Amino acid sequence: MKSTSNYVRFLILWAGSMISQIGGGLTSFGLGVYIFNQTGSAARMALVTLLGFLPTLLLSVPAGVLADMFDRRVLMMIGDGCSAIGVLYILLCMNRGGATLWQICLGVFISAFFSALLEPAFKATITDLLTREEYTKANGLTSLASSARYLVSPMIAGLLLASHDIRLLLIIDICTFFVTLAATAVVRRGLPSKRTGHRESFTKNLKEGWRAIYVRKGVLQLILVSSVMTTFIGVIQVLSEPLVLSFSDSKTLGITETVCAMGMLAAALVTGITGIRKKHARILGMALIMAGLFMILFSLRENIVLICLSGFLFFAMLPLANASLDYLARTNIPDELQGRAWGFIGFLSQLGYIPAYALAGVLADRAARAMKITVGRGSALVIAVSGALLIAVSVLSLFSGKIHSLENGAEMNITG
Repeated sequence: MKSTSNYVRFLILWAGSMISQIGGGLTSFGLGVYIFNQTGSAARMALVTLLGFLPTLLLSVPAGVLADMFDRRVLMMIGDGCSAIGVLYILLCMNRGGATLWQICLGVFISAFFSALLEPAFKATITDLLTREEYTKANGLTSLASSARYLVSPMIAGLLLASHDIRLLLIIDICTFFVTLAATAVVRRGLPSKRTGHRESFTKNLKEGWRAIYVRKGVLQLILVSSVMTTFIGVIQVLSEPLVLSFSDSKTLGITETVCAMGMLAAALVTGITGIRKKHARILGMALIMAGLFMILFSLRENIVLICLSGFLFFAMLPLANASLDYLARTNIPDELQGRAWGFIGFLSQLGYIPAYALAGVLADRAARAMKITVGRGSALVIAVSGALLIAVSVLSLFSGKIHSLENGAEMNITG
């Protein structure tokens, strides 16, 4: 039986993760502003985002297998510590007179490569530490940590960029790695290592991770639907910055992103405190339908108040959707397969970000040229279309019997 003191260990790990997210958000915001000011291209901004995301996606499956074969906390420490190398490389290039686009892309890729070790190990560690009843609360708090990247970082970065250059942001980010390493080390000291698959081959563990998802009714469909949805959600993540920067400055952008992310903060706090007790499938579908509506509202006008309001409401829907999806998947997979399974879940559910990051900026630039409008309005058009498509896919998910059956399966697992 899992001790209640493990929740304290989870909170320590969560605090380290939140600090790391803040540091990463500073770098991400600063690099976005730097590239847009240098090039004026939404596509080039999106290229950096894509290269920062690809390693995490492509390595999520093998990283999930490793999370079941080796000590998960050690993997988290290696991944977090070595990811600082990429940020340090960009900083050194900046100190030599300015980093080129390819140098920034390389540094971001290196950092993301090592960070890929973190996610499956972190997800599996949550299962190691907590009881089923604590899962949705934990997911609410992890959503809160993720929201810090959008809530705290943009405002801090925008204010700092008003009087300093991007190098200060990179230095702060590098310093946060030490805090995260310390938090993980503290948790590891009081927790036995988990190496459930260390006697089996890597290939066998890989197959078992896939089977854990494939044989469970509705789980694979849930993940594939979420992959389609992330395509449309990824669009607003990529294009919101060029949309605002096309008619405003970095300080205003930082404040706008912070206000929008407060929606995620509010919803994550509520979810983290109360949890979601039932009707997870229905809440997932409704939250994503509303998210699509707010994407359309977000794109209507070059008005900061409207953008902040709709952005706030959009981000408020994401913790509800994430917590529901997390619960439905987690409670239908055995504990001993969590690392392997979450590697595949992370891979499949986030595949949609690839077309979003690869095409959204290109489409926005081309729409701007074809319609003779600004890059910002081109970005707004792509966001609006994506919001409409998100609504359509979400409506279909509400009528999926297989996804709704996961609710009953989870309840049977808990009571049985």
